[in-house]
Amino acid sequence: MTSNDAPIPESLDPQASPARRSLKRRTMMGVGLVLIVYLAMAYVALPLLWRTYTHRHPTLEDIPEITYTTTGIPGDPLNLAVIGTEKQLMTIMIAAKWYPADPLTLKSCLEIAEASVLKRPYDDAPVSSLYFDGRKEDLAFEMPVGPDPRKRHHVRFWQTKELDGDGRPTWVGSATFDERVGLSDTTGEVTHHIAADVDAERNHVIDTLKATGDIAETYVVPGFHKVDEGRNGGGDPWHTDGDLDVAVIAMK
Repeated sequence: MTSNDAPIPESLDPQASPARRSLKRRTMMGVGLVLIVYLAMAYVALPLLWRTYTHRHPTLEDIPEITYTTTGIPGDPLNLAVIGTEKQLMTIMIAAKWYPADPLTLKSCLEIAEASVLKRPYDDAPVSSLYFDGRKEDLAFEMPVGPDPRKRHHVRFWQTKELDGDGRPTWVGSATFDERVGLSDTTGEVTHHIAADVDAERNHVIDTLKATGDIAETYVVPGFHKVDEGRNGGGDPWHTDGDLDVAVIAMK
């Protein structure tokens, strides 16, 4: 092939189409722009977003899934969490019309038994102690249903070491609905028996908190429960969709 047969560069070819050269330049600029956007998103924006998210939202996946009774029998499952100070949690629960439960003593046990038999109200009746991370609940609340304490909504909370971006603790909770009083299937003691659908009670607690207007946001930790059904310390069956619902109390 002679030198006359060598291809002429497109940029020097007087017969090359200007539109073709313009299209090529635009294509190269477009590819470069996409590459720049990708690098910015993958290596700057998304890592920053995740760092911000995890800073604001504590990691809860490693928290144990259930509580235990005083004798080490598996208890009620954990199914929600609230982020805020102890004062904020107490304030919002009372605003949502939940009553702090009385301490569990012989006197309070006799009072709840009398109220159940005689169908008398006992709005702040005690709840039995359950254990998480080796200690019983820090706070417990209930919402009566009907004229006596046989049926009631109730939730226990434990403070964890998980903090949000404002240094406020995370309180994990176990919310269940007491549907009747009877004998424990495991010990024979007099106890409340819970409804199996613990998700319904979880949703009830979150809905009552949101109704106060003092919840900044809610989100879900999906797949929190690796086992989605079981029995509690009284032998009652329970089942869940596996999610842990989280409510963040608004800063004031």
